[in-house]
Amino acid sequence: MVRSRVVITGIAGVTPLANDIETSWNRLLEGQSGIGPITLFDASNFSSKIAGEVKNFAPEAYMTAKQLKHMDRFTQFAVASQAMLFKDANFTITDDNASDVAVILGIGLGGLKTIETYHTKLLQAGPAKISPFMIPMLISNMGSGQIAMQSKAKGANFVTSSACASGIHAVGTAFGEILLNRAKVVVTGGAESTITPLGVGGFTALKALSTHYNDTPELASRPFDSKRDGFVVGEGAGLLLLEDYEHAKERGARIYAEVVGYGASCDAYHMTAPLETGEGMALAMQKALKDANLPAEAITHINAHATSTMLNDATETKAMKLVFGSHAKKLFISATKSSTGHLLGAAGGIETVFTALALHTGMLPGTLNLRDPSPECDLNYMADGSKKIACEYAMCNSFGFGGTNASVILRRYDA
Repeated sequence: MVRSRVVITGIAGVTPLANDIETSWNRLLEGQSGIGPITLFDASNFSSKIAGEVKNFAPEAYMTAKQLKHMDRFTQFAVASQAMLFKDANFTITDDNASDVAVILGIGLGGLKTIETYHTKLLQAGPAKISPFMIPMLISNMGSGQIAMQSKAKGANFVTSSACASGIHAVGTAFGEILLNRAKVVVTGGAESTITPLGVGGFTALKALSTHYNDTPELASRPFDSKRDGFVVGEGAGLLLLEDYEHAKERGARIYAEVVGYGASCDAYHMTAPLETGEGMALAMQKALKDANLPAEAITHINAHATSTMLNDATETKAMKLVFGSHAKKLFISATKSSTGHLLGAAGGIETVFTALALHTGMLPGTLNLRDPSPECDLNYMADGSKKIACEYAMCNSFGFGGTNASVILRRYDA
């Protein structure tokens, strides 16, 4: 049986680099950083005072004042990105196609800010001050739900919530929905906004965040570097429009890349630490290669998970060596979190967007702040900047707490 083809016909997002994908991509290639001091709350008493915030976001351009009032910030990112996505894809939902359009998003934590706001009101003024909109604002599936309300997509609508692997799990699930002919078009990717006192405080308590670069925030996210000391929390959204190839071809859609493989696995090991042998991460990559029916040598480029934590970067390097063997030395590996910070549940969404653009444009992003690689991190992480390198196949990885792992493989589209 010949499998259906699934292509990417739209991309959009809101990132710490810019409020649109074109500018975000250009700044990424230029080696610019979206990381700076936290301004969304007073972080003066926190040991980590930096983040990848979305700056100058104007949600009123995409929703009414009433709608805005009833959406947490992560949902605002999702809805704004959805409007840009359909415009980029030149796609309109109608009564005739609405049931064939699904929305599957990756959301890691949901409305953390909403929880904090109403918990404070509860303590200060009692339960009478809790808004009836609190629950609908904070639940993670409201990101996908509000997209459907705005766009009138009437197919499947849900979120994958698997920590920092949420975004790629969403992309992989969307891929499967089209292969199984359950949908013709799927809005997918991820959205997240957890730069709040509780979010930053929680990750700091885990000793997961960078604390040594508060005075030089642009240097803090340094994947694979010997002086890395934790990840930098980011926020935003990265969305893709996945579409059945014949459906896309029939409407004359522009195609960025083709999705050809997806793999997922679990370390079954620890709440927060990866299995240090790299076997769990490797299994997700191997499953993606098997799904795509590709040898490991077919992959040229990897957008690594590369969080800038000691354990993750070393373990991901081991995993790539397990999967690719001697070919690992030939890979061009980008760590785009060095520019954006770690968008948590949205990381896989925006990084899949960047991977699609890398194939589409032939430009591979460089990795910032990699000045003295750890001895165990000895692959080509593109520390010398972005380069024009044509690739046929690229992989994007995401790994999360609970030992959850996900990989997706894209193919360059040649008309």
